[in-house]
Amino acid sequence: MRVAFVGKGGSGKTTLSALFARELARSGAPVLAVDGDINQHLAEALDPGAGPFTAPPLAAHTGEIKDLLRGTNPRIASREAMIKTTPPGRGSRLLHLLGDDALHARHVQQVGGVPLMVTGAFDESDLGVACYHSKLGAVELYLGHLVDGPGEYVVVDMTAGADAFASGLFTRFDMTFLVAEPTRRGVSVYRQYRDHAAEFGIPLAVVGNKVTGEDDLLFLKEQVGDDLLTHLALSPWVRSAERGTPQGELESANRHALTVLRETVDARPKDWPTLHRHAVEFHLRNARAWADTATGQDLATQVDPEFVPGPASLT
Repeated sequence: MRVAFVGKGGSGKTTLSALFARELARSGAPVLAVDGDINQHLAEALDPGAGPFTAPPLAAHTGEIKDLLRGTNPRIASREAMIKTTPPGRGSRLLHLLGDDALHARHVQQVGGVPLMVTGAFDESDLGVACYHSKLGAVELYLGHLVDGPGEYVVVDMTAGADAFASGLFTRFDMTFLVAEPTRRGVSVYRQYRDHAAEFGIPLAVVGNKVTGEDDLLFLKEQVGDDLLTHLALSPWVRSAERGTPQGELESANRHALTVLRETVDARPKDWPTLHRHAVEFHLRNARAWADTATGQDLATQVDPEFVPGPASLT
């Protein structure tokens, strides 16, 4: 299952992404964490005492990733003709989670017991010439070509705020958790995300964070209603971990909230047809908007009408 954590900057979505991924890994579940936030702090959140993350970022090798994923698909003539939304077809190289392939071998590094891939930071060479979402294209391609199985998890720390809607990446998930603090600014992103998610049928649940008492919880319930799934209390353990000196264990109430998140994810049916339909829809949108002109090709022809998404595609 693919799980996204979104929310306003500073809401704690990176912390929640790390806590959830660590909890999954601790249980023995196959899990991959992906840092898709411009600030690139997920490695530190997974293990504040870890050394530098040395695996190369996905965005630095987008060309090679395209070559790997297009495989022998006759509808994709070259890496230049493959854009971030190009959906898989017959002949495409499909991936197993943490499989024996060049992409996972090059880009995955263990941090705090969790396999992690990073998109890459926004640096000076990008200023004025690129947006951060161009870097997220490699993540979009990865998820588009991943055939994850039962009991497997991909946990993505997404960009902050409504920027998550700048690409079709937000439709690539089985479950999206919106992390919200109990303040007006904390829930401001919720309404934007709720409306966009409803338009595309994206499952969305709100996770309250840094809750200090009944007043905070009541405020969240008033603001988001039944979309409030669970909440985490303001955590001394998280604060000590962020300082690099974790004391004891995560509080039992907060661990219970993580259990609720996992139960919610596990209860979702895997909907391969919808995932693929969204991929095709956003590919055609991009083709019409800019990509046909940029590549000089009709990229609608990259859509393979005979391709069957999901495990059946592996045979």
